[in-house]
Amino acid sequence: MKDIYIKSIATRIGVREWQVENCIKLFEEGATIPFISRYRKERTGGLDEVAVAEIKHWADVFNEMDKRKSTIIETIASAGALTDELERRIEICVDSRELEDLYLPYKPKRRTRAVAAKEAGLEPLADRMYNVTIVDPLKEARKFVSDKIPSVDDALAGARDIIAERLSETASVRETLRQIFKTRRIVTKATKKASGPEAMKYRTYFDYSESLDRIAPHRLLAILRAEDEGFINVKIDADPEKCGKKIYYDFCQERRYPAQPLAEQMHMAFEDSYKRLLEPSISNEVLKEAKEKADIESVRIFGENLRQLLLAAPVGQKRVLAIDPGFRTGCKVVCLDEQGNLLHNETIFPHPPVSEKVKSIQALSSMVSRYSIEVIAIGNGTAGRETEDFIKRVPLPQGVRVFSVSEDGASIYSASDVARAEFPDHDVTVRGAVSIGRRLMDPLAELVKIDPKSLGVGQYQHDVDQTLLKETLDNTVESCVNSVGVNLNTASSYLLSYVSGIGPSLAENIVEYRTLNGPYRSRKELLKVKRLGEKAYEQCAGFLRIHGADNPLDNSAVHPEAYHIVDRMARDLSVSARELVGNSDLCSKIDPSVYIDGDFGLPTINDIIAELRKPGRDPRESAQEFEFAHDIKTIEDLKTGMELPGIVTNITAFGAFVDVGIKQNGLIHASQMGVKGMADPSRVLKLHQRVKVVVLSVDLDRGRVGLRLIKA
Repeated sequence: MKDIYIKSIATRIGVREWQVENCIKLFEEGATIPFISRYRKERTGGLDEVAVAEIKHWADVFNEMDKRKSTIIETIASAGALTDELERRIEICVDSRELEDLYLPYKPKRRTRAVAAKEAGLEPLADRMYNVTIVDPLKEARKFVSDKIPSVDDALAGARDIIAERLSETASVRETLRQIFKTRRIVTKATKKASGPEAMKYRTYFDYSESLDRIAPHRLLAILRAEDEGFINVKIDADPEKCGKKIYYDFCQERRYPAQPLAEQMHMAFEDSYKRLLEPSISNEVLKEAKEKADIESVRIFGENLRQLLLAAPVGQKRVLAIDPGFRTGCKVVCLDEQGNLLHNETIFPHPPVSEKVKSIQALSSMVSRYSIEVIAIGNGTAGRETEDFIKRVPLPQGVRVFSVSEDGASIYSASDVARAEFPDHDVTVRGAVSIGRRLMDPLAELVKIDPKSLGVGQYQHDVDQTLLKETLDNTVESCVNSVGVNLNTASSYLLSYVSGIGPSLAENIVEYRTLNGPYRSRKELLKVKRLGEKAYEQCAGFLRIHGADNPLDNSAVHPEAYHIVDRMARDLSVSARELVGNSDLCSKIDPSVYIDGDFGLPTINDIIAELRKPGRDPRESAQEFEFAHDIKTIEDLKTGMELPGIVTNITAFGAFVDVGIKQNGLIHASQMGVKGMADPSRVLKLHQRVKVVVLSVDLDRGRVGLRLIKA
């Protein structure tokens, strides 16, 4: 990659150029983000996943920019307009907007008024006026009157069209207006279409204005969505007269003119250029740039919410009874073994209109006993609260715990190809209940099967840049999977596909080998998998775990390339590697500096020792039971001043949504989070966190509940 790009990336994210250069080299060698940040700290200076991912993002951006530059240079050269200076300016450009400004005057155009004027032969007149080489434009214009140009006015009008387009393509003019527009206010007005009920959710923006450089990302995205749906008109309130005078003054000052007749013609050209060409173009451009910033912030929040959701506390390998609640259609019940395999399913009807309570209690008691159930998972959707209350009447064995589980995305999974492949002989209701049970056992392993946009976290996911969203969410899923590690002998192909260096095809091959040959006994056995070569093995091995492996390091995050270092540590302590793994006392006797060798620097050695202390440690917390307030079932039960327990269901830039046990989630605004001024909700709360709140307001008509955070 070119030095100018490396320097730009380093400046953008605040790291050294050598760190960027080494990261890019590692990417070119086929390394992944998790592998680089975990096992190549010496080469990157200890950059974390976020920084490595940013470098990857900008490296991709500049690679695309290089392709764009080649196209632009080729286009300009074919038109015979490429100069050495212009080519140099294009080559050193690191800003896409600046690059497009340089290209704009040479960009092939549709038939415009300026093009028509040039075809009529008026470009020489426009040049003389623009370059101030004439005093009397009317006199000069008479020379161009012909059959095609019947009058002096027509000649001057055509020349002004050429000048107007030239001005609109001048980089300095465009940049001046950009800076003006960025400081102005975005103004919205309702359209005639806004009278319908579907527009009411946007009524805040029916007559609204706010400074563009201060508007919150979620408000800008809401405004742009409302405009896209035809409910409001949007504009930037830049003053046309002031803008026109500014660029006219800059132009005149540069050229030190003019005589009055020429000044009048130029002023008309400037006014036309601004109103017809510059204002709509710059306005769209500035709004687009503001949206890009809003997209970045919204996607960041979405990614952080997804990370918290994927890393939610697992209950572990337990025998689970999972219930997908329902009223009329009944509650679908499934029983799963410790590995999440389906043992049994049936439907019970404990609620109206059927109300077979006794029969349902008997059925549940029988299933709990017959399948040695350890935990019960209840979906939190329709009839979820009622089913929880019903379960309390069932005589459960001591130690059986009950959990409420988010249903978000369960229906998406149950109708997916993945679910059909797993349960071809069962309908969507059974698959949905299985998903609820499995996500309690291991949220990460189950939720990776579902499109993140269907998991109920984040806002405006359909409005933001979909390429950026996909890149961020894919990176987040990959990061979470690799930070936890994956059990090589139980993981689904879908989970394995997110492991560093594997992907869908190799994941299928890994599972196929396991099916044919039985459980893996060592990481090295992966090299026998079809099409899994040395490079893929290097990238994935450290993130895969084998419980009960012949080599205990195969169940740790120590990479096979460093096993010899652990063996040396063990020899120096006069113990075996098996005795060293998990022995904190022995690990405390290791001097890291003794084992620094070549590519294995102090950061890697310290990581190895930390892993030896607690090999294969799951970074996630343990799942905890939770109960809503017993007397709160609907929004009508809420009163201001009530203190209630709740669970955080979504975090946005402006606040957090909390489930307090009713159909509607309440909102803790960022200003109600127990700190002075506005708080960053993502720094105060975590997704699925248990909280205590007080009810501030209840709007029955709009179904809205305002909350204040008491305890996190």
